[in-house]
Amino acid sequence: MSLTVVLAEDDPDIQLVARLALKRAGFTVRVVSNGREALAAIREAPPQVVLLDWMMPELDGPETCRQLKSDPVTAYIPVIFLTAKSQEAEIQRGLSLGAAGYVTKPFDALQLGQQVLDIVAAATTP
Repeated sequence: MSLTVVLAEDDPDIQLVARLALKRAGFTVRVVSNGREALAAIREAPPQVVLLDWMMPELDGPETCRQLKSDPVTAYIPVIFLTAKSQEAEIQRGLSLGAAGYVTKPFDALQLGQQVLDIVAAATTP
């Protein structure tokens, strides 16, 4: 079974690399460019996982994650930050907002799919 991921990333180059890496790993990928688009796409057709950039226009990753986790309809969906923010305090902030995991940029395109699968498995294992 293919997992569907919503990838919220405002950089077109990173969108392309991440989309190709995830598709190669068997994911169905829906790409959006900001947090508002992510919320709309997720509410329209909930995916199995969400990858969020931290810094995006209109609505940033942390606020998007907070809104997803505070809504009972979307709270169960694992959220993974995909971002250049790699300071321990930032990672802890993301996790405290309810994120299931964190992948830092630059990421290894050959490993991204497996990283996402591992985080989803850990987040959904009772």
